[in-house]
Amino acid sequence: MNSANNILIVLLFSVIGMQSQYTESDWAERDEWMKTTTLLKMGDVSFGDVVADIGCHEGYLSTRLSSLVGHNGKVYAIDVREDRLEKLRANAKKRNISNIITILGDYDNPKLPTGSLDAVFIIDTYHEMDSYVKILEHVKNALKPNGKLMVLEKLKDKIKGKTRKEQVAAHSLSIDYVRKELKQAGFSIISEINDHGKWEKEQDKQMWMILAEKNKI
Repeated sequence: MNSANNILIVLLFSVIGMQSQYTESDWAERDEWMKTTTLLKMGDVSFGDVVADIGCHEGYLSTRLSSLVGHNGKVYAIDVREDRLEKLRANAKKRNISNIITILGDYDNPKLPTGSLDAVFIIDTYHEMDSYVKILEHVKNALKPNGKLMVLEKLKDKIKGKTRKEQVAAHSLSIDYVRKELKQAGFSIISEINDHGKWEKEQDKQMWMILAEKNKI
């Protein structure tokens, strides 16, 4: 990542639903269908960066971010369940990873350090956030100037065009709702992918991605 850009990307990758989404044994397959390498390139995470993985579960994304930021960087791994964080710590210990910091967040506050992040990732978790307005405010406050936020979600065919409430009830969400909410929260949209492929290769679940930047004050 170019230090001149002071990029902060919050990538919230949370896997909700089938247990297979959480387990380490499925990580390699997830690399393929989620096109994780492409996402990380777009996030432009580099050695020495400080990033956050909100909705980290067992550490799928946190582990990959750890290798990119190196020993001079930090990865804040946030989840609302301690059992998931315990599993993440075990996975990190097995790999001799020491730059992941686990945080037990609240449902309306990921408890990120203020003004210190280059990037935040939110993946398949945003639709679970009832207090998304408060959470986006916390994320914005945690980012450095020009810090970036990446959100990835899936939209199920059966609820396309439905209300936000109906989509959330189906554990899904449209890019249109999130784009509007990010702008209202003080972010500018940098890029979008409306069709990033199929979630878990299921034909009725289309992935999309938004990369946003914290507005300059």
